[in-house]
Amino acid sequence: MSELPCQASPDERMMAMLVHISAFAGFAVPFGNVVAPLVIWVLKKDEMPLVDDQGKEVINFQITVMLAFLASGILCLLVIGFCFLMAVPVLNLIFTIVGAVKAYD
Repeated sequence: MSELPCQASPDERMMAMLVHISAFAGFAVPFGNVVAPLVIWVLKKDEMPLVDDQGKEVINFQITVMLAFLASGILCLLVIGFCFLMAVPVLNLIFTIVGAVKAYD
């Protein structure tokens, strides 16, 4: 996470946290982990610099998670992918919570 030189308002910090939390939509809706943060980022990026910064990071991370999940699926042909298929969602959950907490602080 990059540091921003100015102090963010409570509303801005809350929206930055919401961008992170919105990635949980991927557990309920296919591709929701990218679409939900993307919508919030597009709507708020011009008026809230912290949301612009955090939105880019969340979208980048969630695309990486999707690619890791895809690679795990392919690796299932070699049996090792089953371990990764279980690890990727757990790590996504942990890192999303950590990111949300850090964005709010």
